[in-house]
Formats: sequence, structure tokens, C-alpha cells
Amino acid sequence: VQLQASGGGLVQAGDSLRLSCAASARTFSDYNMGWFRQAPGKEREFVAGISRNGVVTSYADSVKGRFTVSRDNAKNTVGLQMDSLKPEDTAVYYCAAERTRFIAAVTHTPSNYDYWGQGTLVTVSS
Repeated sequence: VQLQASGGGLVQAGDSLRLSCAASARTFSDYNMGWFRQAPGKEREFVAGISRNGVVTSYADSVKGRFTVSRDNAKNTVGLQMDSLKPEDTAVYYCAAERTRFIAAVTHTPSNYDYWGQGTLVTVSS
């Protein structure tokens, strides 16, 4: 499975940005999808995730109410709508895929994910 993330850029605090991730998987609906981020000098952290069927979503406390994850299984894509961006959201954002038999569950643990995209840089200026 190959994942291609896009949509990053330089924005000001309070602005919005939408990230997209395209997957090459033949059966995209077999995978939970997650967004992670890594800021300079920090560990990679979970941002948001969405279950195989798109029914269950999960967010890090730091982005709840500001970010929205979605997926389109017909188009093999997952998106992350980021609103009210803050300087502390600055990081490289990665999409990841976890092959799982569970239909409605999301994991926050990076090591559970089997495939990773190359990352897209989001920079939020104050």
C-alpha cells in the first residue's frame, strides 16, 4: 500500500487547511486510517483516526473541535480538515494505514499502523 499525503503549507494562526491522503490499496476499506504529526525535536503523535467504515472517529485532545477526519472509500482517500490552526500545530503530518479485521475501532498507537505516507509540512505562523 502506498500513501501520498498532500495539502500542507504555510498559514497564519486562525486559518484553515485541508490535508488529503490518497491510497493505492486495492481494498481501502480493509484499513483504519490515521493522521499523525511530528514537530521538530518531538515524538510522532496521534492526531486523528477513522475506522474502516468511516463510522468511528477519534481525535487527540489538542485538536478536538478544530480538526475533522473523513474518508471516501470509493475514491481511496482520507482527509483532515484543520480549522482554527495554532502555531503549536506546526509539524510534518503523516497519514497511515492499519490493516485490521475490526470494522469500527481506531487505534492511536503508531506501531499498530502498517503503512505510512511521506509526510506533508504544515507551518502555522503567529
